[in-house]
Amino acid sequence: MSEVKGKQSLRFAKTPFILNSASVVGKKEGEGPLGEYFDVIGNDDKFGCESWEEAESTLQKEAATLALGKSGLTPEEIRYIFAGDLLGQTIATSFGLLDFEIPLFGVYGACSTAGESMSLGAMCVAAGFAENVLTITSSHFASAEKQFRFPLEYGNQRPMSATWTVTGSGAYVLSTQRTHVKISGITTGKIVDYGIHDSLNMGAAMAPAAADTIAAHFADFGSKPEEYDRIITGDLGTVGQEILFDLLKKKGYDIENNHSDCGIEIFDAKEQDTDAGGSGCGCSASVLSAYYLPKIISGEWKKVLFVPTGALLSTVSYNEGKNVPGIAHGVMLEYVP
Repeated sequence: MSEVKGKQSLRFAKTPFILNSASVVGKKEGEGPLGEYFDVIGNDDKFGCESWEEAESTLQKEAATLALGKSGLTPEEIRYIFAGDLLGQTIATSFGLLDFEIPLFGVYGACSTAGESMSLGAMCVAAGFAENVLTITSSHFASAEKQFRFPLEYGNQRPMSATWTVTGSGAYVLSTQRTHVKISGITTGKIVDYGIHDSLNMGAAMAPAAADTIAAHFADFGSKPEEYDRIITGDLGTVGQEILFDLLKKKGYDIENNHSDCGIEIFDAKEQDTDAGGSGCGCSASVLSAYYLPKIISGEWKKVLFVPTGALLSTVSYNEGKNVPGIAHGVMLEYVP
């Protein structure tokens, strides 16, 4: 039996494994510091499509196809897909995965969707409801700007606190088949609202949720920061990272020595003009697959806490003057000899 830990966490008895994964990103992401690690880099951010939304659907389709191929599986061998994106009614997912004809759970946790989809997929495998599931998330800079902020043609000035939505997708095959990486537990986040109103400061909106989930994880599992080779947040950027450190120190935890943020790693902020860093569903999903997961597979890292973070706003809520609450979901990854 899997074990309920504390108020927000689960430890899996029948451990789900990450059979394989894939990452597909856009041109700007490929020109960044992690360019050599991604599986596929597009030369055109429209990926040969007529619209940004169609391009994002193509990102998911390509990532899913590649993850299945690397796993040696056919679509018929996948029981369920857990997938989502940033667009209204998750249309990137709906149109991108239509042709696979696999039962689909569409999920939305904003930029935390990679953690949410992996958590749900892991629960499904651990409970014995599937031998193989596929989890996928994506985002696209242009489609996100068009929906949440301003069309690119507007040419608005971006503040230094802004993060750049990653054009990318990450897909993971979770399985009962033994590999070198297992999902040993999860910590499901709560909605946290610190009264942030600025839609161009996602780091400030999401950092409180990240701090809440990380602290809950430590409390539920009775663990300490130094027990983890890396604590990886998804999309905080440089602004959110500093807030996260301060909030966790107030809770009695110091993670400065072993913290990384996918949004900081994926871009060279000075050379690529991305201000505070990267964000978006595809940020943490692609960076974990391409850059961090191989470190666990090789045994360089033995234990990692992966915490994608999301800002729960819409154009409707923002235009009506609502706050920007955040959420973060923790996934504990461990090396298997």
